[in-house]
Amino acid sequence: MSGSDNLDAVRINRYIASCGICSRRAADKLIEEGRIKVNGITADMGSKVNPGDEVRFDGNLITPAKTDVYIMLNKPRGIICTASADDPDNIIGFVNYPERLFTIGRLDKESTGLILLTNDGITANLLLRTEGAHEKEYTVAVDKPVTDEFIKKMSSGVAIPDLDRTTLPCRVKRTGERTFNIILTQGLNRQIRRMCEELGYRVVRLKRIRFANIELGDLETGKIRKLTDKEISGLRSLANA
Repeated sequence: MSGSDNLDAVRINRYIASCGICSRRAADKLIEEGRIKVNGITADMGSKVNPGDEVRFDGNLITPAKTDVYIMLNKPRGIICTASADDPDNIIGFVNYPERLFTIGRLDKESTGLILLTNDGITANLLLRTEGAHEKEYTVAVDKPVTDEFIKKMSSGVAIPDLDRTTLPCRVKRTGERTFNIILTQGLNRQIRRMCEELGYRVVRLKRIRFANIELGDLETGKIRKLTDKEISGLRSLANA
């Protein structure tokens, strides 16, 4: 299943306006006059432009100015957060977006949930550089009952010998007999899984539901959606804080 749902399909008059040719109202007149073609076919008022379509005005190719793209994916299990085309399960191939995108952060292959992607490399790099300042929230299911002692140790920090690190204090809340929520500000490799293993637990399900101000909500597994202007503004504020 592909994550692409033609989120960027736009009405032809809006597309023409985005290319700086004229206003939408003036674009309607150009369309009525038969001066606009999409993929070689004369456009009508109901035409839409999808990513990759070729639009010409009086025979001349027109393209919109580059705009920043911010989307979220509810990553399915088995997809790998790499851009390498050599890996058939790479996240960029799965999303299949018509522009080059960067992931903001990672989830391991077996984990699911919120991953942000953007073509704004500057903001992506700034967010990754300041990752320790941003909360990341997860729901976790483990292989045996969650005890008060487990919650206390997870919250206080867990020594990870193979990383030669002790995790920072974090917020952990039991949500069921074998489930809990955890909010981290660190981003160590397979951190939650390693923390659980050190305490004698095995993670059976791990899902990220929030990154800073962005919440996964009810987005279906394998689907993508654009971030709202408010969400983008919040991310940019964090990146430049």
